Amino acid sequence: MNYLCLTGLARENGTISEDILRGAFSATEEGFLSLVRRTCMIKPLIAAVGSCCLVGVIWKGTLYVANLGDSRAVLGSVGRSNKMVAEQLTRDHNASMEEVRQELRSLHPDDSHVVVMKHGVWRVKGIIQVSRSIGDAYLKRPEFSLDPSFPRFQLPEPLRRPVLRADPSICTRVLQPNDKFIIFASDGLWEHMTNQEAVEIVHNNPRAGIARRLLKSALNVAARKREMRYDDLTKVEKGVRRFFHDDITVVVTFIDHEMLEKKIFVPEVSIRGFIDAVGPSSFNF
Repeated sequence: MNYLCLTGLARENGTISEDILRGAFSATEEGFLSLVRRTCMIKPLIAAVGSCCLVGVIWKGTLYVANLGDSRAVLGSVGRSNKMVAEQLTRDHNASMEEVRQELRSLHPDDSHVVVMKHGVWRVKGIIQVSRSIGDAYLKRPEFSLDPSFPRFQLPEPLRRPVLRADPSICTRVLQPNDKFIIFASDGLWEHMTNQEAVEIVHNNPRAGIARRLLKSALNVAARKREMRYDDLTKVEKGVRRFFHDDITVVVTFIDHEMLEKKIFVPEVSIRGFIDAVGPSSFNF
């Protein structure tokens, strides 16, 4: 997500709202598609670059979470009998979900191939699992269609209208004293643990290094599924690791209510991802 875009819109309007979040997503999408338009003649595969996007903002005691794709935000709260409760704040935009397939079919009634089962997995146009993303221009605009020299991204028929969307689903929630933390993570984490398991790991361990602990727990499960040891999995080359587990990104945000109530100033923090060559597996947002 374009952090500067979001903070700029917030400052311009003096607040955060669902409309401002939607505007930030729209500006990020249009900015990236402009980049695709400028560079696709030199690097045509940029039209196949895409990313899920998950954003969380706390503004005056209200939590806003906006999501595209199948990354997930999960809130950890203290419930009855002092037990931790996991609450999923986002909706997974993934063709594996029946409701997502129904949504796609209803939006494209004249396209019998809008969702296709391929290699045991439901995919949009038989290619991609997510139904919403930033980028993936070749599935949104005919001008960005890729030629047959890239068979992986070939559509069964010419694109008539976008099959992927870039408008986020948004959850708004007034934070309560029993809300303790939020886990933001890509689908690679959730493939190997439930929401409840993740919440209990965070609750039962020190804050320092907690995102790494979640990551390692997921990788241990991935290793066991392949009848491997964790140490052996970590030695697998990067180009091959994708066959063992998906990419995993984790951020855990703790909710310190005393700081919120006292309105203690917290400096803005933005962490920029790595910069890599443009290609189907590199995301530079």
